[in-house]
Amino acid sequence: MTNASDGGCACGHRRYRMRSAPMFVHCCHCKDCQRQTGTAFVLNALIETDRIEVQSGDPKPYVMPTDSGQPHTVFRCPDCGTAVWSEYGGLKTLRFVRVGTLDDPRSLPPDVHIYTRSKLPWITLPEGVPAFEAYYDSRKLWPAASLERRKAALG
Repeated sequence: MTNASDGGCACGHRRYRMRSAPMFVHCCHCKDCQRQTGTAFVLNALIETDRIEVQSGDPKPYVMPTDSGQPHTVFRCPDCGTAVWSEYGGLKTLRFVRVGTLDDPRSLPPDVHIYTRSKLPWITLPEGVPAFEAYYDSRKLWPAASLERRKAALG
């Protein structure tokens, strides 16, 4: 994905545009993601907050409990409850856009599978995509341009 990509909630009241490709796409298999999504994993496209353009209606933030105790805020449509994106660790300059809310989620396959130690046993990971039992060193895996973008976003 090199161009803008649109997405939104299930009821259509919240629409957004990612004005560029994300820095990286995670498929997270942690228990927090399983609990919060009600499914086996979550696909998150990591992108700078200022590259997300809200086109209609602001999602509402919900602070979620986590096993680690780290802040995790999920932004949901207050009408239908769809989780549109998250902020982790209190970082407001980076968003984790839920790939499933994109109009074409096929455009963003995962770059990495993380927290596979809690992956459900019937999920088969694709060959050729890096997978880690916990987190990983992004400096070793992310493209240089994405690392520069993250550095700029974090200040």
